[in-house]
This record gives sequence, structure tokens and C-alpha cells, in this order.
Amino acid sequence: MTVPMQMSGDRAPVRPDVDLADPAFWRLPRPERLRAFALLRGCDAPVLFTPRPGTARTSGKPFYALVRHADVRAASRTPQIFASAPGVTTPEPAGWAKALFGNSMVNMDGAEHAALRRIISRRFTPRLLADTEESIGTLAGRLVDELIAERPRDFMPSAASRLPLEVICGLMGIPVAHRAWIADRIDQASEHVGVERRGRARLRIPGRGLASLAQMQFLMARLARERRRHPGDDLVSALVTADVDGEALSGRQLGAFFSLLLVAGVETTRNAIAHGLFLLDRHPEQRALLASDFDRHIGGAVDEIVRCSTPIIQFRRTVTAAYELGGRTFLPGEKVALIYASANRDEEVFTHPDRFDITRSPNPHLGYGGGGPHHCLGAHLARLEMTALFRELLSRRSVIRQMDDPGLVDSNFDNRVGSLPFTFGPTFT
Repeated sequence: MTVPMQMSGDRAPVRPDVDLADPAFWRLPRPERLRAFALLRGCDAPVLFTPRPGTARTSGKPFYALVRHADVRAASRTPQIFASAPGVTTPEPAGWAKALFGNSMVNMDGAEHAALRRIISRRFTPRLLADTEESIGTLAGRLVDELIAERPRDFMPSAASRLPLEVICGLMGIPVAHRAWIADRIDQASEHVGVERRGRARLRIPGRGLASLAQMQFLMARLARERRRHPGDDLVSALVTADVDGEALSGRQLGAFFSLLLVAGVETTRNAIAHGLFLLDRHPEQRALLASDFDRHIGGAVDEIVRCSTPIIQFRRTVTAAYELGGRTFLPGEKVALIYASANRDEEVFTHPDRFDITRSPNPHLGYGGGGPHHCLGAHLARLEMTALFRELLSRRSVIRQMDDPGLVDSNFDNRVGSLPFTFGPTFT
């Protein structure tokens, strides 16, 4: 597919060869997709895309792409108009799936969402986060020690994946004996999210993903029953035990939250870690700057890594009332896609948006969402994990000698890294 160049003068027209509804678009090299987003940002108003019948990765519903930073941010902060229900992904979750697994918090609006988020956010106490920060640093050091000892060829199944998984399982109080099994269930549940399925895989893969979610739900239900009888000092105990206001999560709510935390939290953080490591490898001057004063620059480095990689490419919203935004009046029932990967490269907001610069300031990226009630609840936790792991990796200068190009997955939902081959430094060869 050829992406047309932007015309000079006023805002450029859009030609049919830029088609975000076509699965072939998401198989293009990432630089070509970014150029297409730049073209779309130059249009007078959000563009409508209509999936072709039989396309495996879509629900078949037309959608308008919000690609400018200002539009994505405004829609995110107007949830009464741009609703998350009935679902933020495509296809939207079926009613029977919600009945069986519970409704995910990301698909909720209004009072229902606020009540559930309040229960969960109250349990992320300063004491819990302080204890977690110390344990994350210790865990990161152990994982890098194991990386050196085991000498894997691929960074993804080692430290990149294990750190967020171990952190979340530790928070939730998941026994160590279950964690390898949970990691396998996560991989099966998320393997084909946003990925075009062909042939028999259209039927087989969704079934395996749902089965994996169901198995994790059953595990959490058993754990919730146990913690109600014998509470511990962990997040599951806090979530299922009523507080002074009588608020607690039901077993189904806990299962839905656990699935979200694992599939979303583990996937997004490990992808951000992998992209960050590759970016630092390909920009040695930025890596040297970070290593020269880690504590001074790591905050900016994490934000710039998230901006450049944008782990979640897009979420969908459903319009509830007539509303003007970005040069168009949207009507009730219409679908819009918040394209974070485009908003984070908007030339109106970011100078030299394709440049990786850990000193970029300000850096109002939308990698954790565009603000509003659905701003990522785990953003602080992700920052802690990335900080701890990069501190360990940079302090041991000879751990990694060379990174190969990452094996990216052709997903329209997340900027997923399937593999990240590397070789060890001279001390360990």
C-alpha cells in the first residue's frame, strides 16, 4: 500500500490509499504508518473509515479517526459525550462475555465507573506503593542477575516480561507456584488482540483466548474466597474485604479487574521496556546522557519512551450526543477512534516529534490516556518498574552489547514487541 505524500498549501485531502480500516495498513512498516498519521493530521476534519465486509479485526462499523493531540485530549476529557460503553476495543465485547467474565472497568462510564475506580484506587495506599517501590528495585536487580547467568538470546521472555508480571502478582498476593501458569494464560489471552486472523484461526484463536481468561477468573475466584476467610497484607485481601464505607469488590468484579491488570498492565509495560531499551541502544548519546546522571534524567526518559513507543495505539469511543470537535459535528451512535500513536507525534505540540530526546520539556504525551476519568490507573507503577530495570541495566555497562531490530507484531491495538534479540557484552561472552 502506498501512502501519498502531503500536498503543499492548506490542509491536504485524503486519498483512499490511507485506510486505517484495512488490515493491510497495520502490516506496513511503522515509519509508513506514522507518515500516514501525519497526513491525516493535515486534514480539515476527522476522516471516516469504513471496514470492508469480512474483515477479521473489526466489528464492521465505520469510525472517525481522531489523530490530533488536541482532539484526542478533548474527547478523553468529555466522557459524557465520547463514551467508553459498550466497549473500547474492536470488536466490542459481546453481552454474554460480559455476563460470564464481568465488565471491564475500561468499558464503563459515569457512576458505575467512578464507584469501581474509587474502590480500587483507595487500596493503592501510599504505604502499599512505598513498599512496592522498594521491592521492585530488589526484583529488578535479581532479574538482571538471572539475565547474566542464564544468557538468553531474547530479552522479551526474560526481564521485560517477568518484571511487570512478578510485580503485579506480588501486589495481588498470587502464590509463586501459579505465576508461570498465569504468564502462559496472559500470552494466550493477548496473543491475537488487534491482529488479523485468517482461515481456521478466526474460530480457533478467540476460543483459546476466552478459555485463558476463564481460567484466570476461576483462579481469582478461589483466591478471593480464601482471602475473605483469611485476609492477608495484599491487594486481593484489601479489594474483597469491605472498608469503613462497606465497599468491596465482588468475585466477578475482582476477576474482571485482575484480567485487566494482567493483560493490560503486563503487556503495556513489557512493550514499553522493550521499546525503551531499543531506543536507548539506537541513540547512544541519549543513553550516555541518562547514565551520566540517572536520577536527574530518568523521569524525562520514561516519558519520552512512552511518547515515542505509545504502547496502546488506539481506543474506541461511542458518541452519545451531537458535539462539535476538530471541525466536525459528531452525531449520537457514531464511533470514533482515539489514535494515541498519532497524537503523540503531533507537530503542533511536539517540536521535532520524530526525535528521541529524553530532555524534552514539556512532554504532554498521551501514552497513559488523554486525561479524564480513564487516565491509566497503573501509570505510576509502570514508571517505577521502568526506572528500576533501566537503573540496573545501565549500571552494568557490559550486560548488553548489541540489540537487533525488534520483532513487532502487526496489531492495530498495541505497539507489541514479539521478540527483541540481543547479544551480551564482552565481559560475559
